[in-house]
Amino acid sequence: MTYAVDFTTVSTVGVESSPVAEALAGLRANEARYFKNKYDHVFTVESASDAKETIAWVSKILEDERGIVISSPPLEATAFEVDGIRMAYVFYRSGLSINVMYTIADAGKRAVGFKLSDGMEVPEELSAFKFARQKSKLAGTIRGSYFVIKNEY
Repeated sequence: MTYAVDFTTVSTVGVESSPVAEALAGLRANEARYFKNKYDHVFTVESASDAKETIAWVSKILEDERGIVISSPPLEATAFEVDGIRMAYVFYRSGLSINVMYTIADAGKRAVGFKLSDGMEVPEELSAFKFARQKSKLAGTIRGSYFVIKNEY
């Protein structure tokens, strides 16, 4: 079942099992607001059990590029295309959000972004990354990092 994320009334639907459910829901709503404002795209997510292909694609990129395997179970994911960019998001029980921005055109920008929900620790598998802080009305303090994708997927 798909769920259109509402950024005016933040809901923990789909992420209730996270120990930082409120912050993760705020982080998800923050992404929904960004895509609505920038691309007029409605940000929808589906349960991890229905989004296996998206989760596998993101996991493959993490493993191939940096040898990263996320230990937390995924709760939700989404994949869509806007403005020539393939986007994928996976939201994990720990409060971690991973997104892949993959420009379809050759030599376009391609990167993996990590965002940590307010209140969660940096996962061991991401301890090599430096995280910048960003304030959000919807999500509190978000810590984020990224790396550039070098291969084709």
